[in-house]
Amino acid sequence: MVDTHRITGAAKELGGKVQGAVGDLTGSHRHSAQGRLHEAEGAAENLYGPARDAVRDVADQVEDAARHAGGRVRDAIDHLADRDEVEHRLHRAGDAAEAHFHDAERTARHVAREARAHAEDAYRAGGRHLHDARREAAHRISEHPVNALLVAGILGYGLSLLVHRRH
Repeated sequence: MVDTHRITGAAKELGGKVQGAVGDLTGSHRHSAQGRLHEAEGAAENLYGPARDAVRDVADQVEDAARHAGGRVRDAIDHLADRDEVEHRLHRAGDAAEAHFHDAERTARHVAREARAHAEDAYRAGGRHLHDARREAAHRISEHPVNALLVAGILGYGLSLLVHRRH
């Protein structure tokens, strides 16, 4: 990109060279010195343009890099915010799971206690029924011993037939 500093610098440099050459030809030290001064000013102004462009390019690059870094920092902060949100949700889910586990454990213990109580009641009732059945069987056998002997014989014979047929 050509800017005014380069153009005016080149013009001053060329004008200074011409003025210095004219001063050298005419023998005027003053014109020769002024020519060399204008030539140097033109060269400096001509260098100022590219230097300014280089500084502007570097500034643009720094600005782009800063924008990029800012975007990455923003993304990292967003990621951390999302990460904090995820961690928060994980903690809430963990707390809820722990609460459900404790509820299930309490329920299971309660159901187990009730089942044990029912089993104990059933065992006691079964024991009572067995005791009553024995007493009733003993009473019937003592009242009708011949009938009991016949029933026992028939049952024994039937069992022996079942056992011998299987083998």
